[in-house]
Amino acid sequence: MGEQVPLHVVAAAGEAEALVRRCAAAGWSAHRGFALLEPAWDLAERRLVCHGTVGDDHTASQAVLAAARGAGIVAVATGQLALNLAADLRRVGPLGLTPGKAEAADGLDLDAEQRALLARLASGSTIAAAAEAEFVSLRTANRRIAAARQSLGVKTTREAVMIYIKHARD
Repeated sequence: MGEQVPLHVVAAAGEAEALVRRCAAAGWSAHRGFALLEPAWDLAERRLVCHGTVGDDHTASQAVLAAARGAGIVAVATGQLALNLAADLRRVGPLGLTPGKAEAADGLDLDAEQRALLARLASGSTIAAAAEAEFVSLRTANRRIAAARQSLGVKTTREAVMIYIKHARD
């Protein structure tokens, strides 16, 4: 697959709808639900984004299978199910990439997940709240923030957030 596939786990239906609209604007076809009846295994060329609510393990496994076949995923889930789904989707590809949205050209050597955490910290969230909002464990969030600090060449999270804010404004 040449193009990055959109993989998202969000807590609110409104956020999911906005992501699906953004994917559709970038040329992806929306498909409600995660069960795919397509005979072909590789769906990457179809640019299909499956969306809907994940309320149980069976639906979560359908979403992961669809992602493994090359479909984009915009799933609405909460709690432990959301954490498990996000972890499974990370095995397929990076979470949070949105088609049609250019990668940041701010010169910072940060990945999308580090940027998402720093953006939440910049908006006033605690690390624990940012971790929960991004569907990662507190330990994973701390490791990603530590990696961001190292790549930015600073010692504290506060300094990393300040650099992130400064570059986001420019």
